[in-house]
Amino acid sequence: MRYITPRKAAMGLGSAHSGTSDHWAMTVSAWALLILTPLFLITVGSALGLPRDEVIAHFGRPWPGIITALFIVVGMVHFIKGTRIMIDDYFQHAARKAAIIFSVIFGWAVIAAAIFALAKMALVSIGN
Repeated sequence: MRYITPRKAAMGLGSAHSGTSDHWAMTVSAWALLILTPLFLITVGSALGLPRDEVIAHFGRPWPGIITALFIVVGMVHFIKGTRIMIDDYFQHAARKAAIIFSVIFGWAVIAAAIFALAKMALVSIGN
């Protein structure tokens, strides 16, 4: 017995009505991370071993700040979507809801903290 109609199969919609769009979102963010990860590692690697003031000045510049912000935002959105898929597969009822709420709050808290830190470094480097 089929659980989806031929129309839904042609449209790419399964029983959850969002599987295809979720898959594409994960695919796009994975490709973005494939490009951003080496750029982020180069950016952070060039700041390793620098004194505190030079690290703040380094991440206060546009290119390292933007690469770091993009990496954190795209990575954490990918994390939120990935944990949602995992939680849907392995948790039930109230535990599922609590785990989803926790993972979303955690992901956005990391994004907020990273953006705040980068903004603060940019403002400090402007002031100097």
